[in-house]
Amino acid sequence: MAAPPAPARAAVLCGTGSFLPARRVSNDMLSATLDTSDEWIRTRTGIGARHFTDPGTTTSDLAAAAGARALADADPSGVDAVDTVVVATTTPDRPCPGTAPVVAAKLGLSGAAAFDVSAVCTGFVYGLATATGLIAAGAARRVLLVGAETYSSILDPADRTTSVIFGDAAGAVVLRAGDPDEPGAVGPFDLGSDGDGVDLITVRGGGAEQRLSGRPAEPGDRYFAMAGKQVFWQAVRHMAKSSRAVLDSAGWRVDEVDHLVGHQANIRILNRLADDIGVPRERSITNIAEVGNTSAASIPLALDQARAAGRLHTGDRLLLTAFGGGLTWGSTVLTWPNLAGPAQSTPTAPPLSRSQSRSEESTR
Repeated sequence: MAAPPAPARAAVLCGTGSFLPARRVSNDMLSATLDTSDEWIRTRTGIGARHFTDPGTTTSDLAAAAGARALADADPSGVDAVDTVVVATTTPDRPCPGTAPVVAAKLGLSGAAAFDVSAVCTGFVYGLATATGLIAAGAARRVLLVGAETYSSILDPADRTTSVIFGDAAGAVVLRAGDPDEPGAVGPFDLGSDGDGVDLITVRGGGAEQRLSGRPAEPGDRYFAMAGKQVFWQAVRHMAKSSRAVLDSAGWRVDEVDHLVGHQANIRILNRLADDIGVPRERSITNIAEVGNTSAASIPLALDQARAAGRLHTGDRLLLTAFGGGLTWGSTVLTWPNLAGPAQSTPTAPPLSRSQSRSEESTR
């Protein structure tokens, strides 16, 4: 007699964490050096402020700070070891190697599998899909997934179309192997891309394409560039289509969605997206007014802050969707789990890693 099939393994969210740099940059502060105003920025983007890192602070620093918070939330005792670290980022510490091994080392997780995901603002959703696949295949049991960005390092300070939009931040979740039917189980997914739109969201310089072109980089090639009007409509169209697809796969009706958690690109995009999908705007979780567009960090940061604000309750149905450079897009769903312990607000000072904490304890 054939052996019964092994039970399905799902990736279950069991912890969250986030980190914002302490330096808050208001619209008025940017208006002092740019031809812009608080009213102009708020009207077009919904952003009132963003956070930038100080010199010497890296993407891995932000990622490790958020990761430490998520690990402590998922397992305060520190007994359950994470075997995989995934970092979604557009702004790695170096072109080579990846940032994830550095983050793992800073958290005392050397030896864990560690790699980066590069899908710009869709990076966190792609990372969720990757972590879910690893857990389902039995290649991982417990995964730390971090979205972390230091966009201030790639913004042209003289370009008001981009420098007013983006901010630095990190958000993290811990995923464990579990039952597909339990609260916190992630999936299904809908993912897609269109490389014909590569020039709509890009940093032209620094890669093999520019280095092998036989010409020196132009001054602006090292900065992030975006075709805002074209991106607006592409973002709404692809996120709405992807959201409907994943709801169909999950067997959810639109009116069953308690919270829409879209990539925090622009408040007008988020409002138009909610309208197109048919989710009431008041069910859309947004934090863009105070943090700006934090790219791959935006969804996990929004989740952690919404949890701290008491907006998320066990059993709530969440629709997550994102759009970014590539072009890339993706969506997934989950039912919010019963996370132990009180929710806390986003810290603005890096917590000690577990290895640092143990080291300090030994010297007391």
